[in-house]
Amino acid sequence: MLTEQIVNGIVMGSLYALIAQGYTLVFGVLDKLNFAHGEIFMFGGYVAVASVAMGASIPLALLLALLACGALGLAVELVSFRKFRSHDAHITAALSSFAFGLVLLDLVQKAWGTEPVAIELPHALRIASVEFLGVRFSVVKLAILVVALVLMFALHLAIARTRLGRSIRAVAESATSAALYGINVTRVIQIVFLLASAMAGVAGAALAIRTGFAANEVGFTLGLKALAIMAIGGMGDLRGAFLGGLLIGVFEALAFQWGFGQIADTGVWLFMIFVLLVRPTGLFAARASKEARA
Repeated sequence: MLTEQIVNGIVMGSLYALIAQGYTLVFGVLDKLNFAHGEIFMFGGYVAVASVAMGASIPLALLLALLACGALGLAVELVSFRKFRSHDAHITAALSSFAFGLVLLDLVQKAWGTEPVAIELPHALRIASVEFLGVRFSVVKLAILVVALVLMFALHLAIARTRLGRSIRAVAESATSAALYGINVTRVIQIVFLLASAMAGVAGAALAIRTGFAANEVGFTLGLKALAIMAIGGMGDLRGAFLGGLLIGVFEALAFQWGFGQIADTGVWLFMIFVLLVRPTGLFAARASKEARA
């Protein structure tokens, strides 16, 4: 039914938004793209698979994915960005993060192989559903939507209302000025990578739980799509990443509903090109900005 497909699109769009907001956080602070971000997202799915296989509950699997991928984010910052923060080091940092992602992908393939790996969910959980307005919705999908929305709302509050958020905005505006005001710029950047990668890890784990398997190609495919969503929503704008993710998720769901599923991915890229031609700053960005805004 159309309503169910729209809900499916919102659920998938919320996962897109989680990944895209991670890209946006790093881009907003450093004005650089972390090309290992998609592989960190992919790794979150395998953490969920391994956790559930060892008897962990679904909430615990999500928490472990958050922690493991947050730690990977700190590693990426140290290896690929700490020494390359100057404005003339964009390509160096990008290549270094890309190489980091390839190493992570290779390790995952050596540990789990190249084929998708199933996640063993309890049968009762897989079939659990609730009925609303005559339509049945999967409990797993609704829970994923709630988790994604709570994380993004918490990030919004952290950026908009806390001292950490003010520090992040200050570093995004000018790292030099922020340092003069006594802000530990390195610590702020570490926290940004931690938050961005933790959100990607939760998104990867949630996708594995939703689909029933983890696959190593999703880091590339969904990582690129999240980049497109960031461009559509507005580079460096967290609200744009959120709204852009939901928009693309619903667009894809409706494309499948109306029989255009085979061209849904192509449609995303064509839509991005159109948006950037008409509004280069993105749909929801008031102006081109380096800030990671809430």
